[in-house]
Amino acid sequence: MIPVKDAVYLYPLSIEDVLIIYKTIDRERDYLREWLPFVDETTHIDFTRAYVQNVLDTNQIQYSIYEGKTFMGLIGFSHMDKADKKAEIGYWISERQQGRGIVTHSVKKLLEIAFSELELNSVRIKVAVGNEKSQKIPERLNFKQEGIEREGLLLATKEFTDLAVYSMLKREYVNDLE
Repeated sequence: MIPVKDAVYLYPLSIEDVLIIYKTIDRERDYLREWLPFVDETTHIDFTRAYVQNVLDTNQIQYSIYEGKTFMGLIGFSHMDKADKKAEIGYWISERQQGRGIVTHSVKKLLEIAFSELELNSVRIKVAVGNEKSQKIPERLNFKQEGIEREGLLLATKEFTDLAVYSMLKREYVNDLE
């Protein structure tokens, strides 16, 4: 359990999270599918169970975000490259929980883990251009925008969208977000 802020904590993803993850996606399907193409494939709890089991089987570092007993979303590292000491951070949060700084503070906690415990040198966040709420997170944390990955994400609408690529280097990291 990792404290984020107030009563918000990150818990290592577990098989016990499957039902609440699935229910959240199913309840907010129309909203989440705009930027999360996997939502359309998540038509049955078995898809979520397979995702969580794969995370556990491959020792990926993924967390569930909770406030008390309320599930809020997921955050974690993807594309971990231990040889080159780099990774990406990916996240999503329930529409009901947005606008409170939860993801910003959760990303900050992952940066602490990345640069201290995991001894990474570089962390990236890729955000669909147009997803302004999500783009504000790396900007607020002083990531540098490296550029645009053209047509880097195939949306649920079967249209490609560009991705804004942000990065932070260990030497740039300052642990001062309140």
